[in-house]
Amino acid sequence: MRLGIIVIVVSITIALLSWTAGRCLVVDHPERGDAIVVLAGDFNDERYHRGLQLLNAGYGRLLLVDVKGDQVLFGRPLAVQEEEFIQRSAGNLADHVSVCRTMGQSTAEEAKDVQRCLQDRNVKAIVLVTSDYHTRRALSTFRRRLPQYRWSIAATEEPATFGENWWQHREWAKTALLESMRMGWWEIVDRWRK
Repeated sequence: MRLGIIVIVVSITIALLSWTAGRCLVVDHPERGDAIVVLAGDFNDERYHRGLQLLNAGYGRLLLVDVKGDQVLFGRPLAVQEEEFIQRSAGNLADHVSVCRTMGQSTAEEAKDVQRCLQDRNVKAIVLVTSDYHTRRALSTFRRRLPQYRWSIAATEEPATFGENWWQHREWAKTALLESMRMGWWEIVDRWRK
């Protein structure tokens, strides 16, 4: 009898945690600051365009767009292509947008590269822009790795990859599972590393 009750309670707890997993990953609360940083990994320019919207709305005076500095696409460095794209697409905001070349393979490593790009820019408060499912871990990582800045975050929806009702699509379920695992690893292991 007791074992049956424990199994039921554990099952209900797991079901509730699973049901809310998608919502637990997402934080979308940008605050006005000095700069906006668009994290690398944007495949359809959603992050970049959200960063431009925030820049235009006065959430910062500078927009840094992270791009992998060592990647080549169609025979040309990705960073060069990004710089050209910014000149074509940012309009009158182009002078306030810069590329931040990153080399890291993780969010924590990317934070180191961002710190280098922020040096000598008189920046204290920063809005991060990333995919909705990545927001909670990214915000936690940047706050932990770069505590000298005040961080907030803006989520970018990527409906092909993720939705809060993760169980409705196979791709959403994969993303929710992988990001939940990464979040768990961050909280248990990486957060405590120097």
